[in-house]
Amino acid sequence: MFDSDSRYAAIKWYRRLKLNWVFTTSTFVGNFVLAIVITYFFRKLGYGIAVDYVFLISILSIGLWVTEAIPPFAVGIFIIASLLVGFSTDFLFDKTAPPELYVSTWTSNVVWLLLGGFFLAEGMSMVELDKALFAFTVKRFGNIPERLLLGLMMMTALASMVMSNTATTAMMISSIVPLVHFLGKDSPYSKALLTAIPAAASVGGVGTIIGSTPNAIAVGALQEKGINLTFVEWMAVGFPTAIFLVWLFWKFLCKRYDFSSVSLDLTQLKKSSNSVNPFKKKAVIFTLTLTVLMWLTEPLHGIPIAATSAVPIVLLTLTQVIAAEQVRTLPWDTLMLVAGGLALGIALVEVGLAEIVMDKVNQLPIPMVAVALLFCLIGVLLSNVMSNTAAASILVPLGLALPGLYGIAVPVMVAISCSCSLLLPVSTPSNAISYSTGLLEQKDFRLGGVFFIFIGPLAAFSAVFVWALFYV
Repeated sequence: MFDSDSRYAAIKWYRRLKLNWVFTTSTFVGNFVLAIVITYFFRKLGYGIAVDYVFLISILSIGLWVTEAIPPFAVGIFIIASLLVGFSTDFLFDKTAPPELYVSTWTSNVVWLLLGGFFLAEGMSMVELDKALFAFTVKRFGNIPERLLLGLMMMTALASMVMSNTATTAMMISSIVPLVHFLGKDSPYSKALLTAIPAAASVGGVGTIIGSTPNAIAVGALQEKGINLTFVEWMAVGFPTAIFLVWLFWKFLCKRYDFSSVSLDLTQLKKSSNSVNPFKKKAVIFTLTLTVLMWLTEPLHGIPIAATSAVPIVLLTLTQVIAAEQVRTLPWDTLMLVAGGLALGIALVEVGLAEIVMDKVNQLPIPMVAVALLFCLIGVLLSNVMSNTAAASILVPLGLALPGLYGIAVPVMVAISCSCSLLLPVSTPSNAISYSTGLLEQKDFRLGGVFFIFIGPLAAFSAVFVWALFYV
């Protein structure tokens, strides 16, 4: 992996010369050649042409996700197209799978669940419920620096469980920037705020299935294995883990920084406007309440959480909270990436590549507990240099191939660990938003990044292992 500063400096230089296409094209070709070379040596192991083909797609996809030669969602489309050409036609070798096997990932329960979450998040933003939550936090926790920091982190985490982590961070950061300017960017409290909020948004997303895309990847993969996790079952492990990690990072920041000389002027904080239509605000609150209640009570009424996702889509458009213009701005690219990741996972299992890899892992002279911890660590490290969705797409199918209880627990561990990537400004969109204010340097993220590299996998392993014992 190239140094992130050098890589992005190179990208900017190419763009100034209007030669960005040269960079992307050469990077794509380079990844393709490297994947072919690696696959050439892999072929000598003699696993068969189908395994070799999926191995090639996997290596190429990883390279494209890491280098971002093409956007991550385009890699998802590329994966599905490659699998269709390879296994659903006679173009490369004998047809072995129907097209529906890979195309159906577009209509999976996970995609519909995420889409419902997108509508809820957009609706909350349209009626400024996000800003109302911020105002409530300030009013509730007051001007004591430590308490306000905890309140902002917890509210960010809770909001990110139903909203996009990116949107939550953008809302919270824009609200506190006036206070940061008042304190000065060198103030320890400013640094704590600007690193704590993106961390809380990323880690807070662990709390629900829709809170973070890796969560949905894990749930979708487990469904393919015949294991259906309900919204409540995920929250049983995700919610306490998210709250614990946020609280632990708050304690760490309070120990690391001295806030004794900080004096807060809360009049500097951004206020919510009064221009919101009261009917639309009530419509969003009703829709949010109804949808979440239906998700939480799925075991009682039996309506799948994917079907419940139609509630916000219908009600928010029916009440005209969300119009066609807002629908067009939803993060459809995330759905494309998820669909591609699920298709890759199916292919890894179908041709037996996941089983081959895990057979080799099982032969290592280390206990299975250490293997699970290793998966968690690799998940957080990979997510620091590539999309956490992409990292989950690679590791979750491999975790599914582990024996017994670990085949259920490790995919969930990986999903949680992938949300703990906070080392670099480019590790998550939340970090990028905070860094874009110009009030932080890249080194300011290292403290939290290293903290979560160690604490995140340990917390994920401990919480999920205990949960899995009761679940199974």
